[in-house]
Amino acid sequence: MTIAAATAVAEDRDLWSPRLRAMTVGSVALVSLLAFEALAVGTAMPTVARHLDGLGLYALAFGGPFASGVVAMVASGIWCDARGPRPAMWHGVAWFVTGLAVAGAATSMGTLVVGRVVQGFGSGLLSVALYVIVGHAYPERLRRRMFAAFAAAWVVPSLVGPALAGLIVEHLGWRWVFLAVPAVAVPAVLLIQPGLRTLAGVVPTRPPVGALARVGWACGAGASAALLHYGGQQRGAYAVGLIGVALAGMLACVPRLLPPGFLRAARGLPTVIGLRGLASAAFVGAEVVIPLMLSRERGFTPTGAGLVLTVGALSWSVGSWFQGRIAAPRSAASLPRAGLACIAVGTAGVASALLPAVPVALAVSAWAVAGLGMGLLYPSLSVLTLELSAPAEQGRNSSALQLGDSLAAATVLALTGAVLAAGSSPGPASYAATLAVAAGCGVLGLVLAGRVSPSAAG
Repeated sequence: MTIAAATAVAEDRDLWSPRLRAMTVGSVALVSLLAFEALAVGTAMPTVARHLDGLGLYALAFGGPFASGVVAMVASGIWCDARGPRPAMWHGVAWFVTGLAVAGAATSMGTLVVGRVVQGFGSGLLSVALYVIVGHAYPERLRRRMFAAFAAAWVVPSLVGPALAGLIVEHLGWRWVFLAVPAVAVPAVLLIQPGLRTLAGVVPTRPPVGALARVGWACGAGASAALLHYGGQQRGAYAVGLIGVALAGMLACVPRLLPPGFLRAARGLPTVIGLRGLASAAFVGAEVVIPLMLSRERGFTPTGAGLVLTVGALSWSVGSWFQGRIAAPRSAASLPRAGLACIAVGTAGVASALLPAVPVALAVSAWAVAGLGMGLLYPSLSVLTLELSAPAEQGRNSSALQLGDSLAAATVLALTGAVLAAGSSPGPASYAATLAVAAGCGVLGLVLAGRVSPSAAG
């Protein structure tokens, strides 16, 4: 279904070759903007809720865009396979920018939530379209480097995003956290436009059979994810009931959106997507516990605890850079195995901070190891997804990869919140339990990593 520009491929020696340069800059800029907005909103939202008198809708301001993003990922995958990534990219930017404008101009919390839902839908369209662009526009030898660039595009926002958002809120007002981003998003997508024209060989087709049903299941999964997010912020039996209903909904909907054999870790793509979800669950499960644990058990200031998370972000970038420089891994499972081993060891090692006699530097080093593992793992699984996908299925499978990632993170966040809220106050036992679950996810992924290859010999 894709007629590649074969004559140009020979000239594409790196990401900055003449044909790819503008597309690389524009794509990385869009990923950075998505990252900045995701991180900055968390900093600005307490001020927003107070200014708009909307504390009752605070959780929905986060759960709403997450749910719409789930639906958009599925829709974008279908759209990219039927029409190519160009329409999904343009619509993604339009929805993203419109949502930001509505949120930035909101005079009530309800309007802001609507803007956030629209923004989340645009983000979901964009995230899948960018993956498909990598599959269509970049030769195989450059894809790991491009995904490494995407990972690095999250580092700067993770380092400066919250602080920059705080400065914007204090000196310009919270509205500019939303209104400033379109000024960069539009030029970024214009940089990509010339490269998208070279992908005009994608022949329009009808959406695949069952596309409408997939969107329906995506709506169910998105609603369940939003309920899970909300339930994770509640307390007592009410929270347990909400989480139970949400998990039941996800179990009914999510398997219909992922490749057949996902639940039994079938060889090839189902395992690739499963490993991405396990890694995300492990890392996020530990990440949300670290600041609370270090502040309450070791007396860290909020700034000090935040710097520990920064160490993980930096080592993630180092791992991504390193895997992008490996000419040819010995097998498809090499980088996933190495990454999951680091994640399992690193998340388990973070628990050493619970022992007063152990220097906290050991836990910080362990978190750096976990970040290194994520850097080795994420881009390599993205590349494997494209390699195991026919050109006409890259959208659907890229959507499934990101969908599994997002829903695994949402699930572990809700369960972690429930564990931490189970007692009168979080303590060493609850921290240890959540970190054990995180390490367990890494170990399970390590056991399954050899199944990323469709054949046992791989």
